[in-house]
Amino acid sequence: MHVAALQMVSGTSLPANLVMARQLLERAAAQGAELAVLPEYFCVMGLKDTDKLAVQEAAGEGPIQDFLARSARELGLWIVGGTVPLGASDRQHVRNSSLVYAPTGQCVARYDKIHLFRFDNGLEQYDESRVIESGATPVTFELPSVDGHRYRVGLSVCYDLRFPELYRAMKADLLLVPSAFTRTTGQAHWEVLLRARAIENLAYVVAAAQGGEHDNGRRTWGQSLVVDPWGEVLGEQAQGPAVVMAEVSADRLRAVRLQLPALDHGVL
Repeated sequence: MHVAALQMVSGTSLPANLVMARQLLERAAAQGAELAVLPEYFCVMGLKDTDKLAVQEAAGEGPIQDFLARSARELGLWIVGGTVPLGASDRQHVRNSSLVYAPTGQCVARYDKIHLFRFDNGLEQYDESRVIESGATPVTFELPSVDGHRYRVGLSVCYDLRFPELYRAMKADLLLVPSAFTRTTGQAHWEVLLRARAIENLAYVVAAAQGGEHDNGRRTWGQSLVVDPWGEVLGEQAQGPAVVMAEVSADRLRAVRLQLPALDHGVL
């Protein structure tokens, strides 16, 4: 199964971001992808955190969700809409939700980011909890590929990457990590954490990232990549909009898990 990690440098304009996302999705489809993963905040990187509130949608309706459903249906893709701001329990917060669309255009899974980013090194300060309401439940879904295999896919978002117990609980074949890592934290920890999650779970990892300098002055690390269950990096993009293609192989999963049965996955 061919998968695509889509890297973006999203700005403050929702329409412009959707145009860029569609172009990348079309490129992924043209290159034979069955699954395409958009990064966290693909639809908007506002000038301030509260800009998310202005574009939030109710679950199941709104222009961002319509865009994802239509793109999945028209392109015949499984699409993971990195994150979409959905309504929360009060008007001052949103859920940072990763939505999965089947090629029919149906939304088949939703994961609300559990671990919210907080960072303060004296120069940069971030606290997502000011605007985002955390989720509480790990989510997986089944993806039947055209080659006849069914992959168990685990959903996560960005800062979740630092919490290995979340991934261990999912017992997935393929782990998705749409992200917007800062340049500071990404340079230090991004690749090593992604490879660790792949190795310890004997699973593929697809990490679609924001990568570049944004309208709001924020710099994201990029380095979107795909890692195999042995920890080998199969594809990577440093900065800028891009499609990172790689192949997920049920035979490779089976071979690694038979050689090194660290988890009770069952074998594809």
